Amino acid sequence: MSQRRIALVTGANKGIGYEIAAGLGDLGWQVGVGARDRQRRDTAVEKLRAAGIDAFGVPLDVTDDASVTAAAELIADRFGGLDVLVNNAAITGQMPQVPSTVDPAIVRDVVETNVIGVIRVTNAMLPMLRASTAPRIVNLSSSVGSLTLQTTPGVDMGPVPAAYLASKTFLNAVTIQYAKELRDTGILINSGCPGFTATDLNGFRGVRTPQQGAAIAIHLATLPDNGPTGGFFDDAGPVAW
Repeated sequence: MSQRRIALVTGANKGIGYEIAAGLGDLGWQVGVGARDRQRRDTAVEKLRAAGIDAFGVPLDVTDDASVTAAAELIADRFGGLDVLVNNAAITGQMPQVPSTVDPAIVRDVVETNVIGVIRVTNAMLPMLRASTAPRIVNLSSSVGSLTLQTTPGVDMGPVPAAYLASKTFLNAVTIQYAKELRDTGILINSGCPGFTATDLNGFRGVRTPQQGAAIAIHLATLPDNGPTGGFFDDAGPVAW
């Protein structure tokens, strides 16, 4: 396995994912740009390389078993292992998503990407992560998935996107369960909230830049061996579940 740290970031061809890849690359890491769209993936890799980052493209559709298996094989064959996985790929789904009227098919599509996709990719990469000397998994979540914040009087969580919101609550629960299972392996897994970041996910209405949104993922990807696991964090610290 390469002596350099190797990371895979899903949905890394743009937005927060791209900035996570750029940030880890600036630390001297080799970074896999996971993305479905070949042209966007290649463009992102070229841009990162032009900035001096050791980036490589990873064809990856998190909703497709064969694609995920092929991505794991590509990384194993080319590098012999993986140190960090950042599960960033996500969708909001078609709006509106009022619970009483949302199409169940929309909920299914959102969960397929935002939760099942994370499980699919994580499980495919786990054998390599188990062999790493400092394995880390970061799941990009959102404070809208916090049940505590959702039920706190006076806290305005904005509109009610039932599918997206529930998918992030689901993802947080999955993160906790992985942490419990992996607690004796040295793998640290945490959820991270990037804040309300301006990306195409929200029509660029966010107040934070993608680079700012990427900071929490980079922090969690580079935790020391005695760092937390099974937590939910933003730039200010722990977020209530």
